[in-house]
Amino acid sequence: MYMIESKGGAISCMLLALFFLGTWPAIMTLTERRGRLPQHTYLDYTITNLLAAVIIAFTLGQIGPSRPNFITQLSQDNWQSVMFAMAGGIVLSLGNLATQYAWAFVGLSVTEVITASITVVIGTTLNYFLDDRINRAEVLFPGVACFLIAVCFGSAVHKSNAADNKSKLQGFKSLETTSSFQIEAGPADSGLEKGKAKEGTAAYLIELEKQRAIKVFGKSTIIGLAITFFAGICFSLFSPAFNLATNDQWHTLKHGVPKLNVYTAFFYFSISAFVLALILNVRFLYWPILGLPRSSFKAYLNDWNGRGWSFLAGFLCGFGNGLQFMGGQAAGYAAADAVQALPLVSTFWGILLFGEYRRSSRRTYVLLITMLLMFIVAVAVLMASSGHRK
Repeated sequence: MYMIESKGGAISCMLLALFFLGTWPAIMTLTERRGRLPQHTYLDYTITNLLAAVIIAFTLGQIGPSRPNFITQLSQDNWQSVMFAMAGGIVLSLGNLATQYAWAFVGLSVTEVITASITVVIGTTLNYFLDDRINRAEVLFPGVACFLIAVCFGSAVHKSNAADNKSKLQGFKSLETTSSFQIEAGPADSGLEKGKAKEGTAAYLIELEKQRAIKVFGKSTIIGLAITFFAGICFSLFSPAFNLATNDQWHTLKHGVPKLNVYTAFFYFSISAFVLALILNVRFLYWPILGLPRSSFKAYLNDWNGRGWSFLAGFLCGFGNGLQFMGGQAAGYAAADAVQALPLVSTFWGILLFGEYRRSSRRTYVLLITMLLMFIVAVAVLMASSGHRK
């Protein structure tokens, strides 16, 4: 199997993982805003997410002189470590599923900020002690503090932006009774120009609500924040569980049984995530939540609108997670949690693709810029804490 042995190689894996893990949520959000049911999108996503783990296992897990390789470990008596890996996959799957609904309520940027910050504060602390403190605490924990500050600014950004949107929509009393004529004849700053709504305007927000799959107008943002915090707790546990699977800190393996390598653990991790996602999303087809329309497995198979994007999101997430674990095994999983600064990437996509924060107040812009600066500092500090696993 192929092993990352240098700190530079580990940091390169983390940076690439940061890009991949910050991009796939934007793609999932894109399909939802175009009206595709999240159940359909997530079923497609789970297929390629698992396929990415299989590709990594049969390539990187098989090449190189290091032993044991992936196929050899499949027949070894290592079920205790396999259970830790599968537990990690289950909580990650629950977190990913929750965020898909949270994005609609509180936006891509804020969802990623809150979940990433909870992940780093809890997950990094657990990984630091599990890894026998190979990361430099005097550098690591100031980085964690930066994430704590970032989540405070993230909450402030959400509150300020929500107030901006409410102000834009004051001229429209009810979405359901608002017609195209009313939008055109609405307030002077409603944003309709030659039949096309400008991003960030009231007309744009109303058109988006009518087109998207998850309807959020009139619903409390507390629902979205509750879903977001639940996802953050789930995300904070998957990396420590994976750490236990690959390093056996609790000495659950029998004497002489090799520890799981990253690729074998990631394979089992992805299997459990796939099975849970399949079960939950098939159920949501027939018994949907949050007011979504009922669907069926046949309707899912016939829905090719955005399927390619959904497949791409699964590949990006799968390879991103694999790279994160490869970097963590080499430099410490606490340092690898730097990839949770994915709001740096997702906020860029949110602004570029969805017009998030367009025509917002100066206060919102100041808070947004401050939040992003805190994430840049956090990434630099966490990666600087990288150690070397002996």
